[in-house]
Amino acid sequence: MVHIHEDLKRTLAERHEEYRKLLAEHASCETRLQELQSKAALDDTERVETVNIKKQKLQLKDRMEDIIRRHQQSDASMSSVPRGPGAQPHARS
Repeated sequence: MVHIHEDLKRTLAERHEEYRKLLAEHASCETRLQELQSKAALDDTERVETVNIKKQKLQLKDRMEDIIRRHQQSDASMSSVPRGPGAQPHARS
């Protein structure tokens, strides 16, 4: 199951424009967060920025997971739809 989930994430990163944009934005947030966390001390503005970046990362991750869920549901519904006389359910390769 984990491999299927990872395969879907990889496929979405390659073929789904919105997912790809969210992934890039998430990576950008992570980079900035690491920059801030590598500092010995943060001023008040940087502490607020850190909190905001963490919230933004969570929102992005939620949106990416929603896209994954929708694709898993559509795959599941497609696997139960017969495609013609004697057709077998859709099999993942």
